[in-house]
Amino acid sequence: MEKMKYDMAGGAAMLGAMRAIALLNPKVKVTCIVCATENMPSGKAQKPGDVQIAMSGKSIEIINTDAEGRLVLADGLCYARQLGCTHLVDAATLTGAVVVALGSANAGVFANDDPLYERFRRALDKAGEKFWRLPLGEEYKDLIRSNIADIMNSGGRWGGASSAAMFLKEFAEDTPWLHLDIAGTAWMDDPKPWIAKGPSGIAVRSLVELVKDFAG
Repeated sequence: MEKMKYDMAGGAAMLGAMRAIALLNPKVKVTCIVCATENMPSGKAQKPGDVQIAMSGKSIEIINTDAEGRLVLADGLCYARQLGCTHLVDAATLTGAVVVALGSANAGVFANDDPLYERFRRALDKAGEKFWRLPLGEEYKDLIRSNIADIMNSGGRWGGASSAAMFLKEFAEDTPWLHLDIAGTAWMDDPKPWIAKGPSGIAVRSLVELVKDFAG
């Protein structure tokens, strides 16, 4: 439980990137939304079988109460679209499944738009950060179909990183979007040649390079 403080590493990465972007002052408009909520048990805590209504109006059947971060991220993506954002990037310590797949060597990246992914890949090359693109095919949508709601918040153990990304894709809709699942690299128990021990700040440099690419 003491390491659960790192579950805000996605929001911290966005704040760190925005600080650097503000100092660099590139000629492009950038909006940052941090989806912050207290995750505490109480008499109002949600339960498996509950149905929540997202900001977008989609109904979500709660299958796994530990898959709570994607619920606030869904509203963050919807809100960003309402604000008129033309390209979306989210970062989150979203799944243990991405750690099983990639360990602590790479973070996961998902994309619904190849040109946006190519821009991010170029940013990775400049920043020197290690991400690996994972699949987001329509077959993963079958894992989160619900009999009583529009969508379930968890697709189970197998392909968990991809089904979680597919959940978020429902809220990004047709807006070009990247999802960075940084659960395996947000903090390091041991230093590596490419990453420090402790909170790593993963994605900050690549996000800054991506914004610089948009600025031309």
